[in-house]
Amino acid sequence: MKHAPAAAISGRPPASNARPVLVFDSGIGGLTVLREARVLIPDRRYVYIADDAGFPYGDWEEEALRARIVDLFGRFIEEYDPEIIVIACNTASTLVLDDLRRAYPAVPFVGTVPAIKPAAERTSSGLVSVLATPGTVKRAYTRDLIQSFATQCHVRLVGANRLASIAEAHIRGEEIDDALVIEQMAPCFVERNGQRTDIVVLACTHYPFLVNVFRRLAPWPVDWLDPAEAIARRTLSLLPPRQSDEERHHHDDLAVFTSQNPDYAIRRLMQGFGLYFAGLDA
Repeated sequence: MKHAPAAAISGRPPASNARPVLVFDSGIGGLTVLREARVLIPDRRYVYIADDAGFPYGDWEEEALRARIVDLFGRFIEEYDPEIIVIACNTASTLVLDDLRRAYPAVPFVGTVPAIKPAAERTSSGLVSVLATPGTVKRAYTRDLIQSFATQCHVRLVGANRLASIAEAHIRGEEIDDALVIEQMAPCFVERNGQRTDIVVLACTHYPFLVNVFRRLAPWPVDWLDPAEAIARRTLSLLPPRQSDEERHHHDDLAVFTSQNPDYAIRRLMQGFGLYFAGLDA
């Protein structure tokens, strides 16, 4: 259990005065959402915020984590004046999205929740698995989605307690343990009445970075459902038309890490995404 204070936020002024799209995650998984958002919404500036000082969120008690995130966003909103905020994290969205909307009603929020509805619409076998963090699995929000949209399916909730950290290691270029990945994802694969699981919902934004590993290690082919494009479409639908013809450049896009001390591999990764760092030398 963690009770670390929220880290201070600092950074040089952005090169553009345009109000940004703010994308938030506990770590670097939200880059999967940022990538899709830039494709669909190329005319906005982006601020990517990783709460790496609080990662992993699964180690927190719910009330402490809720208070931390709400407090952090008070400072994020004051400093960056975002046009819209994307919570690119299932754990945070299912826990604190309603609290954020109540606390900061002037800013629209887009959450990330398990893609249970589209999975139920697509499945042929009726067997769907939701691969998530333990926090997302235990939320009433997740179970309410099943009751609302997937009562005709058999939905298995799989809380993987180590996959987010494995994904972070994989993105850094570190070697990962195939046996551990298999152990974490194996409960997703169900055989029942002659049918097999045919869709696995990736209910953590870190997991799409592992999708090629999942495909290689899976006991049979399934559709790995990544919600990033749907989140980007929802964001686009809530944005007003641009009020200026000023040209946008993604070299104005910013990365903020609440630890203020990302390691070399993460700095290289962010630079590869065209993000500069707040409060750090290039």
